[in-house]
Amino acid sequence: MSIAFLDPGNIESDLDSGAIAGFQLLWVLLWSTVIGLLLQRLAARLGVVTGMDLAEVCKREYPCVPRTILWLMIEVAIIGSDMQEVIGTAIAFNLLSAGRIPLWGGVIITIGDTLIFLCCDKWGLRKLEAFFGFLITVMAVTFGYEYVTVAPNQAEVLKGMFVPYCRGCGSAELEQAIGIVGAVIMPHNIYLHSALVKSRQIDRANNREVKEANKYFFIEASIALFVSFLINLFVVAVFAEAFYGKTNMQVVSICNESGSSYAGLFPYNNETLEVDIYKGGAVLGCYFGPAALYIWAIGILAAGQSSTMTGTYAGQFVMDGFLNLRCSRFARVLLTRSIAIVPTLLVAFFQDLKDLTVMNDLLNALQSIQLPFALLPILTFTSLTRVMHDFANGLVWKIGGALTILGICVINIYFVVVYVTGLNSIVVYVISALLSIAYVIFVIYLAWKCWIALRASCLIN
Repeated sequence: MSIAFLDPGNIESDLDSGAIAGFQLLWVLLWSTVIGLLLQRLAARLGVVTGMDLAEVCKREYPCVPRTILWLMIEVAIIGSDMQEVIGTAIAFNLLSAGRIPLWGGVIITIGDTLIFLCCDKWGLRKLEAFFGFLITVMAVTFGYEYVTVAPNQAEVLKGMFVPYCRGCGSAELEQAIGIVGAVIMPHNIYLHSALVKSRQIDRANNREVKEANKYFFIEASIALFVSFLINLFVVAVFAEAFYGKTNMQVVSICNESGSSYAGLFPYNNETLEVDIYKGGAVLGCYFGPAALYIWAIGILAAGQSSTMTGTYAGQFVMDGFLNLRCSRFARVLLTRSIAIVPTLLVAFFQDLKDLTVMNDLLNALQSIQLPFALLPILTFTSLTRVMHDFANGLVWKIGGALTILGICVINIYFVVVYVTGLNSIVVYVISALLSIAYVIFVIYLAWKCWIALRASCLIN
């Protein structure tokens, strides 16, 4: 579950935040993680109390057409996440090979992730969880190394975490803040977490045992997301300390002095430096030596490798829950990986790195618009007494959850609008307008069902 907070899309959002806004958006990262934890708590409680995951409950509670649309939307979110993993892994291979493996070659290598996943899956769920722990440890060590090497100002880090401010911020910083929220809270992760807790043996007829399980699952999730937050913090702080306010000309000069071959990545002008996962590794290498570049690439590789397994498990649970269709993990990972690789490979082969970065931004926007399809159902069903019995949400959770989900949806829809309008294409505007009408209608339907559930449960109480 914590891997979804550490995929390549998250890492790119972190480094952009640090390079553009310095330490000033760390409080957004902190509170996004806290909100994400509370939403994961709802997902875990649903699985523990009912013995069903969110997809299974959606199938039982929603009519055929809405639940089919929900399934399709979550599948799109999973495929989008898989594409980000492919992009991140390809970039990692390119950096580790000093450019000898082209980006399209890295994309092809990610086909091997299927075999890696299947080998790990044969170990069993507990050992697979341990392997996830190993990959998270790799990320903690590699990004922690960068943190120690750059040595950011600790007072500024603490101020950025606990003082909600953003002095002199404009639209660019606002978009980064919105991007952090969208990157941290992932729709398919809600479905995944509600299914993962089912692997534990719980006597659901015993309220005391269910209550105890809910408590320990929350503690487990808190520890996991605390580690994820630290890793994200490392990335933001590194780029805030080293590259906030830097210009392209300064970076080119440092790269030339260090003899780096990456100086040509940056235009020789006084515009503010813009970085992504690839350029981030390059500038770390220029400023702090080749070791920093390679260690960064290893961290990105670990993030990419782990997220493909998370997406595969989420996809399997979603397909089984919505359709009652069991699909082998080999077929599942082969299907999603094929869909993810084809467009990514075309862009990597015929275009360049900039287009891969644009694709990553598009995928972040895509993930954002999928959020209501996980958040509204989870609040709806955890508030229904006939579903959750004695463990239904209390009044504080109902009101707080509704306001939180409303705020997240508004923030992420704004992020998507900003992204689409920045494309400056009439065709895109027209298509977006038509899709938006259908999208809004369906979200209103889910919100209406949620309102009925909240109102009914309040009347019962």
